[in-house]
Amino acid sequence: MKYLLVLLKGIAMGAADIIPGVSGGTIAFITGIYDKLLESINAINFKLLKVIKNDGLKAAWNKINGLFLLSLFAGIAISILSLSKFLAFLLETHPISVWSFFFGLIVASIFYVGKQIAEWNFAAIIGLILGAILVVVVSLLPALGDANSLGYIFICGVIAICAMILPGISGSFLLLVLGAYQTILTALNDRDFAIIFTFMAGAIIGLLSFSRFLKWVLDNYKNTTIAVLTGFLVGSLYKIWPWKETIETRINSHGEVVPFIQENIYPNGQIGGAILCATIGFSIIFIIEGIANLAENKEKKHS
Repeated sequence: MKYLLVLLKGIAMGAADIIPGVSGGTIAFITGIYDKLLESINAINFKLLKVIKNDGLKAAWNKINGLFLLSLFAGIAISILSLSKFLAFLLETHPISVWSFFFGLIVASIFYVGKQIAEWNFAAIIGLILGAILVVVVSLLPALGDANSLGYIFICGVIAICAMILPGISGSFLLLVLGAYQTILTALNDRDFAIIFTFMAGAIIGLLSFSRFLKWVLDNYKNTTIAVLTGFLVGSLYKIWPWKETIETRINSHGEVVPFIQENIYPNGQIGGAILCATIGFSIIFIIEGIANLAENKEKKHS
């Protein structure tokens, strides 16, 4: 039952990771597994070889919390592979409703992550402001182009996974900026394993390296770091705003006309539906938090 719950949390993380603007790290943070995730990933290092040599594979598996990682990443994989095609369809047919739903998710995440800030000192306030400005500036950048080579896909994997484990900044959002989001989404739908495995290789390298730095920052500057991450969430609202006007288009690697430069505009329709979808998204975060708290309390009673 314990690892079934972890699997479900992984499914929620996977769903968030394929949404531009929503972070799987935010879901991990909300569901109370973020610290455990970083610790388990950081346990995968060269010292593990010594553990294998002296104590065997079982000891090494326990050291990295293998069942936890296996359950979590299985859930993420299930979610990404099953939802990618459905998400692509919804973004094409009901963009305002989908982006409104995402908008509500992020607003609720701001409340949740923000309340983890223990002290609103000068460093926390500046961190929040700079985090928000950084994400807005990045969101104003046009897509850098299509991913035309496996080498570029590998680099995108390294960069995206670093964002995906940060509560507040979306790896899918960075893939949009890098011009690789549609390429990765299409590869998942078409089961293009060359692109998928290359991206995964980059993601593994990025995950193992960046997680160590992130854990160190959280251990030594947690309050300021959480403030910066909250700023990331605030800034991402600019990119997720549902109503946009396309200023310039381009032809992607599949010969399709796609938006290249967009700017936010005032709501010009579907306002009622957008509010409903945003409310549902907003509510889901607190439902997830409530379920996670109930499960955590139940686990403490049994331990």
